Amino acid sequence: MTVKSDSGFTLIEVLVTFLITSVGLLGLAALQVNVMNDQFEAIQRAQITAMVDDMAARIRMNPKAAEAGTYTQDLIEGGAGYYGSLDVQPACSSPTAVLRDLCDWNRTIAGAARVSEGQNLASPLGARGCIESAAASGSGETIIRVSIAWQGMMNSVAPSASCGSGQYGSENLRRAVYRDVAVR
Repeated sequence: MTVKSDSGFTLIEVLVTFLITSVGLLGLAALQVNVMNDQFEAIQRAQITAMVDDMAARIRMNPKAAEAGTYTQDLIEGGAGYYGSLDVQPACSSPTAVLRDLCDWNRTIAGAARVSEGQNLASPLGARGCIESAAASGSGETIIRVSIAWQGMMNSVAPSASCGSGQYGSENLRRAVYRDVAVR
């Protein structure tokens, strides 16, 4: 008499294999979401860094207006020191260089370069620009801080720059990039 042995998988083995595979796939999905959020934040940071550097260069190119404090005044109606969240003009045709610089910067922050169906597509999340006088140095330089704040996707350490403070709910969601411009 010969004994037959059963071969194959039992239902429990199949279910355990399915459970282990599904946990692994859920882990991969969570990793993908984190990678996408990190990539989105990196793109926004790179975009905003270029915007801050652009305005800093404009201020350096106009030292007399910077020393006179013209860039730190509320020159765009309703601005209250913030740019990017205002009504965006279709074009900047101001007679003065400072107003043209601020209008261009406001349009850039608001994402006016790419508009579709009334929506600004190139704007970082809730971006707001600030231009303020920083502490004056003892060497006769005027120091102006150019900064942009925006809303991040995940909690992080709150930035030290004051731009956009209190505008994004939790301060741990606020991001900020700034440059101090020294003008002589």
